[in-house]
Amino acid sequence: MALVAISIQSVSFIRHAFYETFKHIHIGLLATLSVIGLWYHLKLANLPQIKLLIGAIVVWVIERSMRILRLVYRNIGSGGTKALVEALPGNAVRITVALARPWTFAPGQHAYLYMPSIGLWTSHPFSVAWSQEAENPHAEPGLASNTQEVLALRKTSISFVIRARTGFTNTLLQKTEVAPEGRMYTKCFVEGPYGKLNLMRSYGTAILVAGGIGITYQVPHVRDLVAGYANGTVAARKVLLVWIIQSPEHLEWIQPWMTEILAMDKRRDVLRIMLFISRPRSTKEIHSPSATVQMFPGRPNMDTLIDMEIESQIGAMGVSVCGSGSLSDDVRSVVRRRQSRTNIDFIEEAFTW
Repeated sequence: MALVAISIQSVSFIRHAFYETFKHIHIGLLATLSVIGLWYHLKLANLPQIKLLIGAIVVWVIERSMRILRLVYRNIGSGGTKALVEALPGNAVRITVALARPWTFAPGQHAYLYMPSIGLWTSHPFSVAWSQEAENPHAEPGLASNTQEVLALRKTSISFVIRARTGFTNTLLQKTEVAPEGRMYTKCFVEGPYGKLNLMRSYGTAILVAGGIGITYQVPHVRDLVAGYANGTVAARKVLLVWIIQSPEHLEWIQPWMTEILAMDKRRDVLRIMLFISRPRSTKEIHSPSATVQMFPGRPNMDTLIDMEIESQIGAMGVSVCGSGSLSDDVRSVVRRRQSRTNIDFIEEAFTW
């Protein structure tokens, strides 16, 4: 009965509509009941397959124990891991996490956030939108004499932009909005990072398409490609960022990071940005700051846009998309119809499982 309930509860639309409930019932109740029931079934029937079940239980315990140990190691010491949460327009929050230990992050990675004051013991995965290192205010003064002391002088911070939906993200937004100046500090724990595959560095022409909050996945790739172009460590010679948002207010989500990217060395030689405002309040909101940063009303015609890039394509073209399912489907269809004409690949990142 528990296994039947799991199969019904795990249907995609049910899982996504009631994520918090799904996670607690699926792991905390139904999976446990399934293992207990299977244990007694095999034991009472004296079947040798009980050894396989024991092996599965051991693997599960080891995996969970390793995650707990990693979580403790990464977040304890040097003042612990703390988060600054800021309310943003468009029902979103920006979280800047000062990590207890130095980490090395790569574009496309994600991490799990635990915020006891918001979601007790539950964790949620989010794309790392930005990472940087600064001087550790808790470090002892003086010159570093070994590797450990050098690491201690650095304080890694990572940032996320999260759009409120239901459950944890909605509670987080509500608590932040009622805080003084829409900002609050809270204790948190971070698990990760996960995912290390960075495919975009090998393409001469890179088109990065983002819909709404999907920009959090693309921003680290943009910084990595621009920096790599400047120091000659990537194949990219043309990088185009296409971001589709509902309102110009949403530009504030990544404003501090985009300012830093636009000031990078040789940025104008390689990077162009096209912003599409799908629901502008007036035409006065639409103005292009420069030839390399352009703003347009409405939604992009992906057929026309990609055809224009193919005409001046350098090397192989990689088209990456992160956004709604319909946006990914549209871009996938456009790329597929052109694969017989040019060297072009499609890469999708979906905020789901």
